[in-house]
Amino acid sequence: MGLCSQSCGPTARTLLSGHSGLMLKNSMGFRKFAVSIGYWHDPYIQHFVRLSKERKAPEINRGYFARVHGVSQLIKAFLQKTECHCQILNLGAGMDTTFWRLKDEDLLPSKYFEVDFPMIVTRKLHSIKYKPFLLQPIIELHSEDTLQIDGHLLDSKRYAIIGADLRDLPDLEEKLKKCNMNPQLPTLLITECVLVYMTPEQSANLLKWAANSFETAMFINYEQVNMDDRFGQIMIENLRRRQCDLAGVETCKSLESQKERLLSNGWETASAVNMMEVYSRLPQAEASRIESLEFLDEMELLEQLMKHYCLCWASKGGSELGLKEITY
Repeated sequence: MGLCSQSCGPTARTLLSGHSGLMLKNSMGFRKFAVSIGYWHDPYIQHFVRLSKERKAPEINRGYFARVHGVSQLIKAFLQKTECHCQILNLGAGMDTTFWRLKDEDLLPSKYFEVDFPMIVTRKLHSIKYKPFLLQPIIELHSEDTLQIDGHLLDSKRYAIIGADLRDLPDLEEKLKKCNMNPQLPTLLITECVLVYMTPEQSANLLKWAANSFETAMFINYEQVNMDDRFGQIMIENLRRRQCDLAGVETCKSLESQKERLLSNGWETASAVNMMEVYSRLPQAEASRIESLEFLDEMELLEQLMKHYCLCWASKGGSELGLKEITY
């Protein structure tokens, strides 16, 4: 019998309570903890987030590793297919550091855009403006004498951060175009635990807009799945106790419902895997490395958690580039 086939024991409930909490707070704090003990390398995250003294559960750390690894693999596959002659739109980016890490690997697209609520963008821009370690890489790529940076906007030659609400598509599109978004370029759009906070109608509108706005495009979405079972219901209950409803949870019933959402909103191909499948496909050397970092008491609990998150990707056009061939 699975860990939560009928009910969840105290250990599972404790983990789920903590995991639900991380979706409410700045999840970058959880990422920073995983980075601090060696799950992956990110010298930039420390400039955005303070390290909490609270130790995070190994299941959470491995889950974040799988998430970062899976999304990164798909991003790099897209960049390889397009030879970096493309643009990336990270929607709901928060304090994400992908731009700097891609620059370090010489894998930057023609332009990298980030979008989030103005309040979050203001915080991020404050960190960038006053920390040379973050600002200098942007300036190095900027050919103009002046760099546009104010409360809700940064616009440079290769990187832009925009304060906008993803539910207000006319405003979003206007701001992106002002920062020289190019609809003719192959475009990768990324959402991580973003669509689930929108109503199904709102997320469908965003997906349709993305499919209709770019001739050649790929969409990556990371979020919950299998939320109809007991384990998923406990996750939802924990969030509701914190006055947080997942407005779009009905689209997170299964991998099939996740794919169908993409296909019914203008995308030509769609694939989805749960995060346990992502984890199980890690190269043996990498799996051994991260499993040596912390002792894991209950493997079954990790499996249950991983099976309730998924990585989805879809494509439109780009047959000459081979976008349909991208897989994890």
